[in-house]
Amino acid sequence: MTEGAMTVVADEFPAVTATYRRELTAHCYRMTGSIHDAEDLVQETYLRAWRAFAAFEGRSSVRTWLYRIATNVCLTSLEGKDRRPLPTGLGAPAADPGDTLAQSTEVSWLEPAPDPLVAGESSDPATIVAERNSIRLAFVAALQHLPARQRAVLILRDVLRWRASEVAVALETTEAAVNSALQRAHAQLAKAELTQDTVDTALEPEQEAMLNRYVQAFWDKDIDAIVGMLTHDAVWEMPPYTGWYRGATDIGRLIDSQCPGGVHDMPMVATGANGQPAFGLYLRQPDGSFAPFQLQVLTLAGGRVCHVAAFFEPALFATFGLPAKLPADHRVPG
Repeated sequence: MTEGAMTVVADEFPAVTATYRRELTAHCYRMTGSIHDAEDLVQETYLRAWRAFAAFEGRSSVRTWLYRIATNVCLTSLEGKDRRPLPTGLGAPAADPGDTLAQSTEVSWLEPAPDPLVAGESSDPATIVAERNSIRLAFVAALQHLPARQRAVLILRDVLRWRASEVAVALETTEAAVNSALQRAHAQLAKAELTQDTVDTALEPEQEAMLNRYVQAFWDKDIDAIVGMLTHDAVWEMPPYTGWYRGATDIGRLIDSQCPGGVHDMPMVATGANGQPAFGLYLRQPDGSFAPFQLQVLTLAGGRVCHVAAFFEPALFATFGLPAKLPADHRVPG
């Protein structure tokens, strides 16, 4: 190819590929369970695609072609790596809230994903629900129970709705092998009682009001109010701490006895993660200001909270565009 032809190709590449970056980030996030890894792998995907663009002959759509590259980039990256669990995925029973908290820095934990990086841009309600389902924290955690190639097959077949023949081409295997891998993936998820959640397209006014009360309850450290907004069998987990807790009463005991903040020590700032309500919770410091403490991702069941994943990773606040600190005069409106 001449230098002039290569320039034409380079000029065309951004125009035909740029619109797929967000959905490719979501795809790599489902595969890896890490938003940071996903962003790096999308960069690698675009680099490989740019290098190969001159040879792209249009035998598939650009979107399909990019997904093939991204899937194989992910599979290569995942070779030899452990899965990314949440504490509930470690296999231990629910902990007692009075026990000493234990954390593990050796586990590569599942990460939450900011909505702007992975949420779709469709205006169709059915499409919005499908897209949110596929990035829900519980679903991404469920995918982590599968070997990488089974994970890829399930995502390509069940999330992207590819035909078995398309998946076989992408993974350089046979349709029979694809169907077998999908069957095993479904069986594994069913055995573990792990399924894709069902979500609404938007929060109901009653749910919005409940979330406002939830923020107020943490600000007031009103344990009874917090417990009252949890379902009876709610689950609370907080990586990198390995324990997890079941039941509204035990979760209330955990927050009351183990959380270092007192009244008016814990303001929250709203954000969105994995298509779910989320909050950055800050903790008052000796100088009166508030520093990042934990990022909570909430799962709702009707008008209550049925699951909270509280991530103790201050770096996530920057990833989610949350303030690095709040001033000492910050208040939660009552």
